[in-house]
Amino acid sequence: MLTLPADLLNLMIAFSPLFTKPTWEHAKLLLLGAILAPGKRTVTACLRVLGKAKEKTFQTYHRLLNRTRWSGLLASRILLGLIIALLPASSSIVIGADDTIERRQGKKIPGKGCYRDPLRSTKKHVVKCFGLKWLSLMVMVRLPFSSRLWALPFMSVLCRGEEKNSKGKHKTSIDILMIVARKVSRWLPDRVVVLVVDGAFAAVKLALACAGEPNHKLALVTRLRIDANLYHWPSAQPKSKRGCKPAKGARQRKLSQWAARSDTPWEEIEVCWYGGVRKKVQVFSRTGLWHTSGCKPVAMRYVLVRDPQGELRDEAFCCTKLDASPVQIIEWFVMRWSVEVTFEEARAHLGMETQRQWSEKAILRATPVILGLYTLVTMMAVKIAREGKVAINQTAWYKKEEATFSDCMIMVRKHCWGVENFKNSTENPDSVLIPSEVLNHLVSCLALAS
Repeated sequence: MLTLPADLLNLMIAFSPLFTKPTWEHAKLLLLGAILAPGKRTVTACLRVLGKAKEKTFQTYHRLLNRTRWSGLLASRILLGLIIALLPASSSIVIGADDTIERRQGKKIPGKGCYRDPLRSTKKHVVKCFGLKWLSLMVMVRLPFSSRLWALPFMSVLCRGEEKNSKGKHKTSIDILMIVARKVSRWLPDRVVVLVVDGAFAAVKLALACAGEPNHKLALVTRLRIDANLYHWPSAQPKSKRGCKPAKGARQRKLSQWAARSDTPWEEIEVCWYGGVRKKVQVFSRTGLWHTSGCKPVAMRYVLVRDPQGELRDEAFCCTKLDASPVQIIEWFVMRWSVEVTFEEARAHLGMETQRQWSEKAILRATPVILGLYTLVTMMAVKIAREGKVAINQTAWYKKEEATFSDCMIMVRKHCWGVENFKNSTENPDSVLIPSEVLNHLVSCLALAS
């Protein structure tokens, strides 16, 4: 029976306290099956690739998702600790957050809603789809075998659709992000955490939640509307004047007005842009108070960015860390694009959206486990790469310069199937003896893969 290699099992042993001893044995096999299975990531597909198609107690593996007691929150904390070990001890931890739609239909799928399809919609035409909205948090990491930034997921939370007859106040994705961001910040009390989000999460209440963390250890970087309401700090109020002290001062010019003026003091800088290239941009940066009705003003540094070549439209970004430079803010936001790459690779190589659980507990666990598997496979590849040269899957028509996630999957699968587990032929040292049972199983897996 296939098992995880000893060096990879040492990486997984950190999760063993979450399970009982019998459940831990089932969890290891299910993880190995999820790595080796091609196509759909259902429980039956994982069992089939392990050679357990005739397992009569197959329901035990289903119960690992829909019944067994284990904490996904503790698993996220353990996974975050493993990722932090890859980062320098004194560096800031940049976390990208974004939501994605897992397209699911059916009356038995709890928590599903109707959302705008980001892939098929345009500015003029909106396409909606039914599914589950997942909010995922990912740590930005640079790996030794790649120059690009990788986003490694460690926590995914379901954002439920708004139900008409639900009791209590509906929590939006911004409300959920406020909760989990503060939770992660308190898990890392000695590190500066930078939360990077897109314009869909540009909300004053989220900025207030990040700025209100003790010792200002949590900073928010987001896209800012070019017509946002910005204010000066309030002036000192005379002691003789009664009443509440003002929360904000005079209104500042809007960024749209600064963009239209001819006397705007632009500064030209060079930043790390999308695609890993260096790009020269013009920036205009100030500090001020960002305010919307119903919320307290929040102090932030905003940056207006202009392309000197005129190919891109003017964009605005802001950060609750007032001493951050414009270069830092822009480069932090550019890092966020790695989150979109992770979502796409999880769908292409890990079968995201192919699971078919109907139980509510299984639905809450399956997709976070698949996204967490992306991180575990990447960390396994890093561990294998330290022992030898990284093998890049090359072809005559496409020459890769760096390893991608598909190469990580190939490395980990080869390591799990490792030929070192078979005996060498005594007559020919270049040949290995493969038992007929294993050979038949490999042929069956190849046939099912098509």
